[in-house]
Amino acid sequence: MSVGVLLMTHEAVGKALISAARHVMPKLPLEVDAVEVPPSADPDVMRMLTAKHARALDHGEGVLVLADLYGATPCNIGLSLGELGVHLRCVSGLNLPMLLRVLNYSEKSLSELAEIAASGGRGGIFIDHA
Repeated sequence: MSVGVLLMTHEAVGKALISAARHVMPKLPLEVDAVEVPPSADPDVMRMLTAKHARALDHGEGVLVLADLYGATPCNIGLSLGELGVHLRCVSGLNLPMLLRVLNYSEKSLSELAEIAASGGRGGIFIDHA
C-alpha cells in the first residue's frame, strides 16, 4: 500500500504539474490525481467531487493533499476533506520540486511525506547571487 497524492489547484495548474513530473519520471511511483477548481465553481459541489477523488486515491495509507495557495478555495476544499472522513495531510505552496520530492520518497508514511513535501518545496527555491 502507498499514500495517494491529490493536487488541489486553480485551473490548469495541477494537470500541468503532473505532466511535468511525468516528463522527469515517466512511471510515477505514487498514484497522483488533480482537482482543478474553476473560478465560477460552487465550493460545495467541488468539495463532494474532491472527496470522491480523495477516497479513490486512499488505499489504506491516506492521501497527501498538495495545494497551490494557502487560504484559497482549492486549499480550503482540500483541508475540509477531513471533516468528510478522508485521512489526509495538506501542504500548501505546491511547486514542481515539492511534487518530485514526494514522488522520490514513495515508501514513506503520510506524515513523513507531508514533511518531505514542505522541505522539497522550500529546497527548490533559489535566488541567483548576481
